[in-house]
Amino acid sequence: MGYSGFQIIKEAVFGQKGWKPLWRDPAPKPRYDAIIIGGGGHGLATAYYLAREHGMTNIAVLEKGHIGSGNIGRNTTIVRANYFLPGNQEFYSHSLKLWEGMERDLNYNVMHSQRGLINLFHSDGQRDAFVRRGNAMINQGDDAILLDRDNLRSHLPYLDFDNARFPIYGGLYHPRGGTARHDAVAWGYARAADQRGVDLIQNCEVTGIDIENGVVTGVQTTRGAIKARKVGIVTAGRSGQVAAMAGMRLPIESHVLQAFVTEGLKPVIDHVVSFGMGHFYISQSDKGGLVFGGDLDFYASYAARGNLPMAEHVMEAAMTLMPMIGKARVLRSWGGIMDMTPDGSPIIDTTPTKGLFIDCGWCYGGFKAVPASGFAFAHLMATGQPHATAAKFRLDRFRSGVGLMDEEGTGSQHNLH
Repeated sequence: MGYSGFQIIKEAVFGQKGWKPLWRDPAPKPRYDAIIIGGGGHGLATAYYLAREHGMTNIAVLEKGHIGSGNIGRNTTIVRANYFLPGNQEFYSHSLKLWEGMERDLNYNVMHSQRGLINLFHSDGQRDAFVRRGNAMINQGDDAILLDRDNLRSHLPYLDFDNARFPIYGGLYHPRGGTARHDAVAWGYARAADQRGVDLIQNCEVTGIDIENGVVTGVQTTRGAIKARKVGIVTAGRSGQVAAMAGMRLPIESHVLQAFVTEGLKPVIDHVVSFGMGHFYISQSDKGGLVFGGDLDFYASYAARGNLPMAEHVMEAAMTLMPMIGKARVLRSWGGIMDMTPDGSPIIDTTPTKGLFIDCGWCYGGFKAVPASGFAFAHLMATGQPHATAAKFRLDRFRSGVGLMDEEGTGSQHNLH
């Protein structure tokens, strides 16, 4: 079904009875050319690009719950390409370009809003670091504008610029950054993949990975055994558990990251704003709620909910940055399970098992990476070779120590990234 203004008016007049399900609900086939474990944004994008770019249509996406029930629906919806290190730069730059063409490509409104992202700095040293980052972004072909205190005040007059502990010196402005509707991204990719013949199998949990003589042959699921020549693991915070079914121990830890949303308010925050000294970030949704988050909960967990001390820590950062937020009522909070790597950068690679591929370790960067991750992982699964934009996301860098990409310079402790 194509979406248009005419279709919306027609359905409004005739009682909304003409809408059809966005995708089929097929039973699993006994055999596929490729299986994607995980029906989130990355898995759905992988299946779509396998079909569109490589002509593979005998594909199944296996999701233990319903499509979009994992991290793709449990994040703060930020889209950006303001990375500093080679390896990350070109990947996220490619991802932002795919974001900019996504709605036209999928014929689906994902509510991508390039409202601009501003990273605040609070000291001379932090300003110098952002000058370097901005120059690196411009050299990569992306956009970056350094704002001094006065220019920043014209954009964000509601901030506490003269906070005694963290005075605001300025900010690095990334105009093409912004937000998107997370659920719609999953729905758009699911619908587009289904239209190209991909089977989206919901309520189908993978319970085992079948391997014979070092070659993957299929998976065991709660809906029976399914054969496949290629299997991709794209399960975010559950990647370590799924990889263990194939006898692998991944260099990741799973941590909880909380997010919060307030009651709906009149438009007040035009941009995405990141607090440089408090690991706090905030934007305003199209429904008016202020959506914000902060640090990880700093302990390994698979629980999709966080603890109260970290909730208090995030609220403190919010009040430090913009005291006006204290008048808003928090409606709800949620937690996403983050698969954290020792260097803060992801993994898109083959595994020691032939035909088994892994896409994981997205830390804080999972949502913004959805299109480029799917594009690169599809290329890897179809050709056996890494895509140029993801060539440095190798699994063996954690064994050899060569090619580590520590974007923040915080060392090899997972929860610091």
